Amino acid sequence: MPAAQIAANLAYINWTVLTGLAVGAYCAVVLGWLFTSATKGYLAFVAFTAAVFGLLAWLSDGALPRPEDSDLMALWDAAWSVPRTTALALFAVIALITAITIARAGLAATPSDERAAIPSGEHATSAPARGGRARMLAVGGVGVGLFVLFAAAASWGGSPLGTTLLFVQLAVLAAATGGVWASMILGHWYLVTPKLPEAPLVLFSRVLTGVVALQLILFVVWVGTGIGAAGVDGPGSAGEGGATGFGALTGPWALFVWLRLVVGIVFPLIVGWAAIQTARTRSMESATGLLYINVGTIAAGTILAAGLYFGAGLLV
Repeated sequence: MPAAQIAANLAYINWTVLTGLAVGAYCAVVLGWLFTSATKGYLAFVAFTAAVFGLLAWLSDGALPRPEDSDLMALWDAAWSVPRTTALALFAVIALITAITIARAGLAATPSDERAAIPSGEHATSAPARGGRARMLAVGGVGVGLFVLFAAAASWGGSPLGTTLLFVQLAVLAAATGGVWASMILGHWYLVTPKLPEAPLVLFSRVLTGVVALQLILFVVWVGTGIGAAGVDGPGSAGEGGATGFGALTGPWALFVWLRLVVGIVFPLIVGWAAIQTARTRSMESATGLLYINVGTIAAGTILAAGLYFGAGLLV
């Protein structure tokens, strides 16, 4: 039964959600740090949550079932297990160092402020410094996070094509899951600091909505071409997704595929558009409430996407 197969792979689903939260939230911190006037308190807090999620992901990585315990996992490459686990630990450490660095900094809020060398003032002291070492740390953290996702894809892709496609899937899932988490927390920051400019939340909401729109495009391409379904070369060529093409929408996994589409992609896309409009008009309570909804729906979509891949070899 499809539900039983998804349940049998809960450890991998848990890993995907935790790692997505960690890497996606950290990337959101770097985006906010380098390109917005988001306060250092917010950025440091989200970076700290990324470190916590990274630690939890590292712990879950050590408890993953052995590939030989499943027919679908039999072709996986166990050689990438150690690099993946090591990179996860390093990522958690970098995220924690980043949180401390941001919390202790207190210079320019935007690149333009930095060039103007504003030495003081409320705006100038509300966001972290961006020295050369800080930039290297931020970029390095993003690089390590992406390597974690690549190592996971190399472990579980099953082939060069499967590795590439799974890396894209994991990266997009991380951007959506971690991005909505960071956006929701940013919405809360406006509730306690109402004088903050709306630009950071508008930017985060736009990027998040763009990521969900990309998920919709990938869903149509992957399901339409049958990538990951039975009989198609790719990561799920040995899976049980059903017929090629749009057959996944009517096969034995159809209920979960439709839930992934409607609950995990289409609905968050509509809610994300509404969040952008409310943020632009400074209706921050409404925007935060909408982002709360998207936290649940996008997380559900990530769980479904991971369950369909690890349970049936389907990319959706």
